[in-house]
Amino acid sequence: MRIAYLDCFSGMSGDMFLGALIDVGVSSELLEKTVAALDVGARLEISKVNRGGIAATKVDVLVHGAKDLPRDEFRAGEEHRRGADPHGHEHTQPGGHTHRKAHIQRDAGDPVASRTGASAPHRHSHSHSLGRGLKEIKTIIHQATLTDRARRTAISIFEVLGAAEAGIHGVDIESIHFHEVGAADAIVDIVGAAVGIDALAVDEMVCSPLNVGGGMVECAHGVFPVPAPATVELLRGVPVYSSGIRTELLTPTGAAIVKTLASRFGAFPGMKMEKTGHGAGGRDFPDWPNVVRLTVGEAWTAESSSQEPAGRVSMPATSEAIAVIEANLDDLNPQVFGYVMDRLLEAGALDAFGMPVQMKKNRPGMLLSVLCRPQDADQLTRLIFTETTTLGVRRRNEQRQTLGRTWVTVRTRWGEVRMKVASINGAVTNYVPEYEDCRRIAAEQRVPLKKVMQEATHAYLLGDPGKTDKHEKP
Repeated sequence: MRIAYLDCFSGMSGDMFLGALIDVGVSSELLEKTVAALDVGARLEISKVNRGGIAATKVDVLVHGAKDLPRDEFRAGEEHRRGADPHGHEHTQPGGHTHRKAHIQRDAGDPVASRTGASAPHRHSHSHSLGRGLKEIKTIIHQATLTDRARRTAISIFEVLGAAEAGIHGVDIESIHFHEVGAADAIVDIVGAAVGIDALAVDEMVCSPLNVGGGMVECAHGVFPVPAPATVELLRGVPVYSSGIRTELLTPTGAAIVKTLASRFGAFPGMKMEKTGHGAGGRDFPDWPNVVRLTVGEAWTAESSSQEPAGRVSMPATSEAIAVIEANLDDLNPQVFGYVMDRLLEAGALDAFGMPVQMKKNRPGMLLSVLCRPQDADQLTRLIFTETTTLGVRRRNEQRQTLGRTWVTVRTRWGEVRMKVASINGAVTNYVPEYEDCRRIAAEQRVPLKKVMQEATHAYLLGDPGKTDKHEKP
């Protein structure tokens, strides 16, 4: 299984993640074409820099020729511009939101709007234009030329970010207008992250605990301690710490990207490392490498290496957060139920199953249960509403523990069969032949399915000389 590990020892932002993706091998041309397809007046500027002795790739997003800035530098520039403009003034609308009106023309695509995620000052031209709403951002993403997976991922990141903003302000997500996060540079960061991780073609991304930084940061609604309010909302259930650096290291946009893409958080996972990339932050701290590190490789266990003796490496069961979606169905055609199960699995569900239940008015029905990654829950819920007759679903978050696993290919007289091998602490606990491989061979060779499965298991136990390690998913 191909995995990526994101090491956020100096926090994370959207542009740092783009730099790490390019540094690890994602085509810069692909990201540049993606930016052009978004049609928001933006382009990428890519350079090599040094951060604390580490060579890294720096990505800047330029909108109409202007470069985005870190939040504090952006705020300082705004204060300077307001001081220089005799017509600039502030006014407060109901709800306590301070709006700064000035004769400087800005809109939701403002190139100097920081990508940090907290709502920026509502920059009004005389037309009082607001920022982009979630619906408008989704339209931009849908109209761009992206893969289905990248499109879903980008929308999920914005939905996660929008839900955090809505939670802070106590409003519905559809009423949120993104200002700093809705700016063109933020759209580029989020869509670029989705396209880049799709191109990287990893089966799982694991992330380190997040270094949030420290000190205070000025947001649109005042001065707040680091992490900023939107970041705190996004970090529920995520391991974090502060190294003591008195600045904002983890931005809300970076937190939303990580929260959506990472399946779990923890120490460096067992892998055979292939390549590593570094994405640079905007600041160059003395004696501190302000980079995020992305490492890609094949999942590794003691069983998958002939050079290491069994038991040398401890590979305990891993824990990850999952979402559980359930719906009771008592009026759905059974043929449709089977179709829905297939659709859910194709759309990214980790598992889907049904259980007969006796419902109200003594009607027989089925309990549909779906296990999925939290970032996929919204789209799978929409699929259930679209394809079934249910009027409501239940959703909860749970922790799932899984054994380390690898794929081993064995030879039978009819062809090759993959074996799924599970282990804990270096000891094999389970092994089973892949059903689809055995089913295909049984149909093609016209032999009993159970005979194919028995011979594959026998070949694995004998240590067939033709056995080779594989790590891809079935």
